[in-house]
Amino acid sequence: MELGLKGKVAVVTGSSKGIGRAIAEAFAREGVQVVINSRNAKELEAAAAEIRSATGATVLAVASDVMTAEGARRPVEEAVKKFGTVHILVNNAGGAGRFGSFDDLTDDEWMDTYNLNVLSAVRATRAALPAMRKQRWGRVINISSESGVQPDAMMPHYNASKSALNSLTKSLSKAVGRDNILVNTVSPAFIRTPLLDGFLAQTAKDRGVSMQEAEQILLREFRPNILLGRAGKPEETAGICVFLASEQATFITGSNCRVDGGSVASL
Repeated sequence: MELGLKGKVAVVTGSSKGIGRAIAEAFAREGVQVVINSRNAKELEAAAAEIRSATGATVLAVASDVMTAEGARRPVEEAVKKFGTVHILVNNAGGAGRFGSFDDLTDDEWMDTYNLNVLSAVRATRAALPAMRKQRWGRVINISSESGVQPDAMMPHYNASKSALNSLTKSLSKAVGRDNILVNTVSPAFIRTPLLDGFLAQTAKDRGVSMQEAEQILLREFRPNILLGRAGKPEETAGICVFLASEQATFITGSNCRVDGGSVASL
């Protein structure tokens, strides 16, 4: 399938590892010039070198903290400075901070989580829109979570922020559609990222089981609705992002594409 992405410029935030890294590499394999971003400059440069070696693509590493206004704008600004424009923005940076219950979480933790998961996307998108409008071609992809539509009792600050990100996607898609800028959400669930691997390793240690057994324990106890009975792979989230940015998806905007193994039960 011809995706029509060769020569485009993509910015992927939070992309030194995990889902973001997989998304960046998937775009690079399609001949996209990629700007990757995270706070850890050393990890980021290593990831950039590995992606260049694997794909032969042009990869620019821009270290910044997207929880600040300047840090959220910087990867986009550096993309425009080096490549002249930006075509694709993937707002992948996000997280929960501390995994806590409603009674345990502080106001600061609520605000930090909203800042990371929502305001970083607002600020990066605001920086990217002028170039996208000028060329009348743009793709904004927000990485959300199944927790945005199927929240559980834990991490209410994270769940609420991802719901807000979903709403932002829909609202923005209506605002910029006539500029030929498509805005979509991708919502993964239980993906084998370094963060999840850390939980699995701790569970395996605590319960005296293997990593594979720990995965099944966590699935049974926390994600029993995943019909495929396994964790997802970062590459399985990356694939839908590449498709949504491509010329094969030119009539898709305002959607929420779930990569959750059937976990979300609602329509």
